[in-house]
Amino acid sequence: MTKFILLDIEGTTSSISFVHEKLFPYSSERMKDFIKKNKEVPEVQKILSELSAEQGCGLSLAAAAELFQSWIKEDKKHGLLKQIQGLIWKGGFEEGVLKGHIYPEVAEKLKAWTEAGIKLGIYSSGSVEAQKLLFKYSEAGDLTPLLSSHFDTKVGHKKEVESYQNIVKELGIPAEEILFLSDITEELDAAKKAGLKVTQLFRDGVPGKTSHPYAQNFDELEV
Repeated sequence: MTKFILLDIEGTTSSISFVHEKLFPYSSERMKDFIKKNKEVPEVQKILSELSAEQGCGLSLAAAAELFQSWIKEDKKHGLLKQIQGLIWKGGFEEGVLKGHIYPEVAEKLKAWTEAGIKLGIYSSGSVEAQKLLFKYSEAGDLTPLLSSHFDTKVGHKKEVESYQNIVKELGIPAEEILFLSDITEELDAAKKAGLKVTQLFRDGVPGKTSHPYAQNFDELEV
């Protein structure tokens, strides 16, 4: 019996193109101005301080911005990058410039699962703050009341078994009662080794090779 559904974002609830072609360029284009204008904000100061400490030298504001921009191009899954991107996206979502992409059937399925007594959560490399923004300002309206838990790389990276063990421990739900949905084989492999049930999403059509149960959309899922 499934008591909890853990959801990936890119390629699962939302399109990969939205993240890479909309959100990433938005944060990259605004990175220098954002850091310059918000350098006195405690949260930004903390990010910049930790970045300098990590790099082993005092970075100028321009150098910090350039480093973050290079990481965006690399699609680097770095916690400090995700934090500052989340702050930049926050302004865009709140101003209505950005709207979180959600696949057509997602909102109704999230509601149906919730009404059936299944709890829902997100596990993404994007920061928890960024996750909440995407679902709060989604094209389908505010979906955050349907999500009871959010996890990012603070629990571990998504291709590591220990990450899913940490999530199971935090949720307090037996692993076999948790279903993880993702489009990435290596993430599903790790989750399965941790004891979770898994299903792979193939949003772009005919499935490739996979050893996991799969579906092309949420309507095809059996939970």
